[in-house]
Amino acid sequence: MKILLVSGSSRTGSSNIQLLEALPFLFPQQDFSIFKIEELPLFTADADHHPWHPKVLEWRSAVAAAGGVLISTPEYIYIMPAALKNALEWLTTSGDLNYKHVVAMTFSPHAPRGKKAMQSLLWSLQALDARIVVQLELYQDEVEFDKKGRLVEGENVDILRGAVEMLLR
Repeated sequence: MKILLVSGSSRTGSSNIQLLEALPFLFPQQDFSIFKIEELPLFTADADHHPWHPKVLEWRSAVAAAGGVLISTPEYIYIMPAALKNALEWLTTSGDLNYKHVVAMTFSPHAPRGKKAMQSLLWSLQALDARIVVQLELYQDEVEFDKKGRLVEGENVDILRGAVEMLLR
C-alpha cells in the first residue's frame, strides 16, 4: 500500500519531517512518499478551477493515489500551521481525501503543546470526509533519533508503529 506522508511544518530541519523520514526504517517493505506542501500556491476559491497550478495537480494526484495518509504537524499559535491548512483547502473541491484513511498526528516539543493543533486538524479532516483511523499526540522530548536518523526503540516508537499498522489495515 502506498502511504503519503505530510508534514505540517515547512521549516528546514523540522522535527516533524525528521519523524516522517524515519518511518521507512520501521516499515522497510512499505511504499512511503513525502509531499512538500510548502510548494503549493496559496489557496483561493478563484484559483480553484481549470487550469490548476501544476503543484496543485501533483498534490491532488498524490493524495488520490495513496492508500492512506499520515499527517504530522507541530502547533503554531494554537492551531495547525497555515501551510497545512492551505494544502487541505486545495482538497475541498477535488474530494481526493473523501473516505481516505488518515492518521492525524501532532509532534510538538512537550506536553501539552499540540492539543489545539490536533483539534484544528481533526475539524478540517472531518470537513473533508476523511476517515481518521488514529489520532496521536507525540512529544519530541519523549522520542529519540540515532545518528542515522532512525527512531530509537521505546514505548512511543511502539505507539507510532501501531498507528501506522492501523493505517495499513
